[in-house]
Amino acid sequence: MSKKVKPGYNIKMQSDYSGLWQDACARLKQDFTSEGKLNEFSRWFTGVACIRGEGSKLFLSLPSAFHGEKLKKQGYIKSLEAHLLELSGEGLEIAFEVTRKNILAAQPEEPAKEDASASATKSPKAVRKDYPNIRPDYNFDTFVPGDNSAFAYNAAQAISKNPGKAYNPVLFYGGVGLGKTHLIQAIGNTLYQNGAGKIIYVPAETFTNDFINSLQTKTTSNFKSRYRNADVLLIDDIHFFQGKVETQEELFYTFDTLYHAYKQIVFTCDRPISELKDVTDRLKSRFSRGLPIDLQPPKYETRRAILAKKLELQGKTVPSDVLDLIAQNVETNVRDLERALTKILAYGDLINKNITVDIARQQLRDVFNAPNAMGITVETVQRAVAEHYGISLNDLRGQKRNKAVVQPRHLAMYIAGELTQTSTTDIGREFGGRDHSTVMYSQEKIANAIKTDSSLDALVQFLTRKTKEYKGK
Repeated sequence: MSKKVKPGYNIKMQSDYSGLWQDACARLKQDFTSEGKLNEFSRWFTGVACIRGEGSKLFLSLPSAFHGEKLKKQGYIKSLEAHLLELSGEGLEIAFEVTRKNILAAQPEEPAKEDASASATKSPKAVRKDYPNIRPDYNFDTFVPGDNSAFAYNAAQAISKNPGKAYNPVLFYGGVGLGKTHLIQAIGNTLYQNGAGKIIYVPAETFTNDFINSLQTKTTSNFKSRYRNADVLLIDDIHFFQGKVETQEELFYTFDTLYHAYKQIVFTCDRPISELKDVTDRLKSRFSRGLPIDLQPPKYETRRAILAKKLELQGKTVPSDVLDLIAQNVETNVRDLERALTKILAYGDLINKNITVDIARQQLRDVFNAPNAMGITVETVQRAVAEHYGISLNDLRGQKRNKAVVQPRHLAMYIAGELTQTSTTDIGREFGGRDHSTVMYSQEKIANAIKTDSSLDALVQFLTRKTKEYKGK
């Protein structure tokens, strides 16, 4: 049912567009507030109102066309359109109209440069704008599948062709830099460009912040309407939900609403669902329902192909033997490969030299010698130690304090500190959320003990070798 915007305007407005405008404006105000620019927000948006919506356009009331030009020039309109898209899943374009009330309030020296209502007659673009929260280069053409990721890549493409029916829900999980975010955003990019209804892509942290904000502003109905009316819901890094009870409760009901309506749901996580801590069993069961897919570090052939693809996209060239050198020495993930390649390209551009194997080896010696370049993670250490002692990963990471578990746990924490560049805080997180001081105590205890206990020193050396061998399994 239509209603008047404000007394004096006498312009009818559809309630759904009004709600979108109010929510988007509130988000923009938060952006200004966090940057300490609340006065700037008041200056440009006091008196600005939504007067109506027509299809993919939302019309704002402004005091002058000059005011609209300023909003565009400052980039505020682009920010608003991004918030509108995030809220609605639709690419809404903002247009302006100078209303009678605002004309009277306008300054004389601000000429009306154009009748913004004329822009409403423009034909829509054939290609939709890029989804603002998704990197446009994260698409299927720029992803290089290998043995480690072919299953995930093919599943992602199947989802993009038949959302809600091919596989639902889908969970991509694995370590940092293995392509989880690339694939989930490629799904979003493809579906969005194909006009597949209302698509929402958010990191888990954004979902949590949106929920908290809805509680603070008493707009939970808007929050629920936004997420539960999605045709495709893509949530990145769901391990962030650990310990957030109320957010988990809301996600549970959102999941059920979408799942039973045959809407597509895709998650990513940095570990298997069974290893998540402080997540309710019923939400774990929802995460596990459908198709869970593990991504592993890429093998040499895939690493080599990834480097070649990166060069192709940048229009750069590097000698083949240099690419071989990088692919052979950086075994961890795609991000580390990119860092190594970027450093070499930057050196060549800035020094104006052709890159040779000797130059690459010299410039990347720190990268090649870094512990993580060997592809060893905290989880690798945990698995190797747990296997040696015949205990489960859950026991090693858990709260049990019997002798059969405590000593292996101390050793695993020590070796993780030696073989990886992971901070004590992050190591503690990998061991059931322990405090960094607990990790430091364990590492110091082993370090002191091996100085006088040759058998313990030999055991540490053995487990270190076992860990290095285990990384390929």
